[in-house]
Amino acid sequence: MSKIEEKVENLVKKPINNIGYELYDVEYAKEGKDYFLRIFIDNKNGISIEDCEKVNNVISDLLDEADYIKEQYFLEVSSPGIERVLRKDKHLEQNIGKDINIKLFRKDDNGKKEYFGKLQNFDKENITINEENKEYLIKRKDIAYIKTIFNW
Repeated sequence: MSKIEEKVENLVKKPINNIGYELYDVEYAKEGKDYFLRIFIDNKNGISIEDCEKVNNVISDLLDEADYIKEQYFLEVSSPGIERVLRKDKHLEQNIGKDINIKLFRKDDNGKKEYFGKLQNFDKENITINEENKEYLIKRKDIAYIKTIFNW
């Protein structure tokens, strides 16, 4: 998590919680020439467009006043979706025993760049996944992303 993401998370977490939502994640990214600040929210009933608008209205002025981001950016508030990116330890903890997809930056010693299986365990340095009844230990520094898999 970048410094900007941490600052924004600390700034908006409580106000988002106060109106009945959970702050799932914050992502600050440059795509092409544009910058995006993405705020992912969740609650037990799911997220509607009205929920996103409500959160946007609560945090917009806070972000402007804090002025953490000097570049012009687009603010997006949304649900993390059914297939969620797992960036934090709490996300991993909530998904132990569940199906996940791990994509690596490059092929590993097993000749694989992608894994599909059940999340078994994790620590600061590694993720353990069971893919087709075989356990793999994957270094976290080699992981491009991890996301949940929804079996349609």
